[in-house]
Amino acid sequence: MSPSRTIPFFNYPALFEPREEEFMSVIRDVCRRGAYILQRDLEAFEDNLRRFLNVRYAFGVADGTNALVLGLRAMGIGPGDEVIVPSHTYIASAASVHLVGATPVLCDIGPDNLIDPASAEAMITDRTRAIMPVHVNGRTCDMAALGVVADRHGLPLVEDAAQALGSEFRGRRAGTFGTFGTFSFYPAKVLGCFGDGGAVVTDDDEIGARLALLRDHGRNDAGKVVAWGTNCRLDNLQAAILDLKFRTYDQDIARRREIARRYHAALADLPQLDLPPGPDAGGDHFDIYQNYELAADRRDELRAYLKDRGVGTIIQWGGSPVHSFAELGFDQTLPATERFFERCLMLPMNMSLGDDDVAYICDQVRAFYARSA
Repeated sequence: MSPSRTIPFFNYPALFEPREEEFMSVIRDVCRRGAYILQRDLEAFEDNLRRFLNVRYAFGVADGTNALVLGLRAMGIGPGDEVIVPSHTYIASAASVHLVGATPVLCDIGPDNLIDPASAEAMITDRTRAIMPVHVNGRTCDMAALGVVADRHGLPLVEDAAQALGSEFRGRRAGTFGTFGTFSFYPAKVLGCFGDGGAVVTDDDEIGARLALLRDHGRNDAGKVVAWGTNCRLDNLQAAILDLKFRTYDQDIARRREIARRYHAALADLPQLDLPPGPDAGGDHFDIYQNYELAADRRDELRAYLKDRGVGTIIQWGGSPVHSFAELGFDQTLPATERFFERCLMLPMNMSLGDDDVAYICDQVRAFYARSA
């Protein structure tokens, strides 16, 4: 059948087209100044990010993966060490641990589909150096429970907040609870640039000093090399674009929360679905809805039905939690994560969606389950 309309899962051209003249003005300004690396635009973006998160240090870096690598290196984590990571995450979280020579130890998820503090605690050994909560889909993990575990064992928390810039737990923003926090500015993120980009933030003076060296070839403010570093700087052009987009970030979050509200209102009564908490659920969380990930009965049939009707969906990370990658040496069973990945599905969630698009998607989901009622 030919669908009556087409709603892609993500519309990349729509990142640029509605504000094309604004973006081109920024691009021309940066290029005419020849201001490509470590210029005032990056400083301005880092200042705004610092204020937004209420942290002491913020460093724009090449991407979210390298943000994690630099943070772990700044802490001195390396060979012989272990870092506990949830399996429900992108491979980059675990890869960053491997890339500094340490061992990622994978744990299960809890009822919120985020890192389970009890499972994380069960993985602690005398080689554990840190616990890495990953704030998936724009929802902050239970940082109170994780803090209790970390304090009990004298371990730091290091946060992968790639999908959660602006998300809050008890009024505090994701990425600001641990020794450091990291963010991704991949184009599809709520705050995304036109390529790769990331940031690492901290309140720790020593970690901040090391990060400043590590991202720029080990050079200090005088330009003298005083440590082994790498080239991991957020380029100035991307920083300028991000700073422009940051001006409307609160509005973007509000719109995503409105889309989530519409999904929740239209689908919450379906017993075949387990939805993420709605934006009006109250409690400890303020979610930014980087993604709208639910769990669905007959998930694969639903996906095919929606595809036939022009609605794009994805199964996050190709449907593979990290512990399923046997080629990387993982061989364990994590029951809650495995159950979730049998049913998980992401509906479109982005700024190009109109209210009529959301209504159409919900109508199609309801129609699918009504056929077999």
